[in-house]
Amino acid sequence: MGSTGTVLRELRGAQKTAKGVSLYSRYVNRPAGRVFAAGACRIGLTPNQVTLISAAFTFTAIASVALVRPSWGLAVAVYAGLVIGFAFDSADGQLARLTGRGGPDGEWLDHVVDCAKMILVHTAVLISFQRFFDLPAEGWLLLPLGFLFTAVLTFCAGLLREQLGKAAALPTAGSGAAAPVSRVRAVALLPADYGVFCLVFLLLGDRTAFRIGYAVLAVVHALFLVAFLAKWFRELTALRTAD
Repeated sequence: MGSTGTVLRELRGAQKTAKGVSLYSRYVNRPAGRVFAAGACRIGLTPNQVTLISAAFTFTAIASVALVRPSWGLAVAVYAGLVIGFAFDSADGQLARLTGRGGPDGEWLDHVVDCAKMILVHTAVLISFQRFFDLPAEGWLLLPLGFLFTAVLTFCAGLLREQLGKAAALPTAGSGAAAPVSRVRAVALLPADYGVFCLVFLLLGDRTAFRIGYAVLAVVHALFLVAFLAKWFRELTALRTAD
């Protein structure tokens, strides 16, 4: 490989399509991941090693939510860990496409880490609620469980839709690089973006603000789940009727 600048230029040409991607992922997470991927390439890391670095940042931040009393210092540290982990999560795929060293093992590992962080982040919030929050009612303990259900169902249903779509040659959100990119859709998808979800942890210094912000995001994600499920079901139904 050439200089870091050369690697960055090559990475820009190895990006996934922006179709179906929120503004955060397009303009913040992917560019940050590109820088990390370039650095990883320069020092000879493999995509799977980058995935493990992503996991280390993410799981350390999540463990801190469960184990450390909320404060503004914790808020900044957790947010930084989650965002850096998310950027490395983008970097592993970019590095794989650049070097041609990707494979089923890497895709499997990436999905395992993604699923684990979805489960653990809401579990950590539940533990923090129980240990450190003066909740107005015990029913608030059900909120992280509901958010966890929504996140896992969205992840699994989306993954199934993608795999079934590939098997039947049905277009997916990441296919067709020449397809038009909707700026309105990119803005509309912001509330469902993991990077935007990470922002709520900046409120950990004020437990009431965090609890309310987390609850608002849980409702928003539940509404997105309903919309996604309806959309994916219509697409797969249309494929069946076309046959």
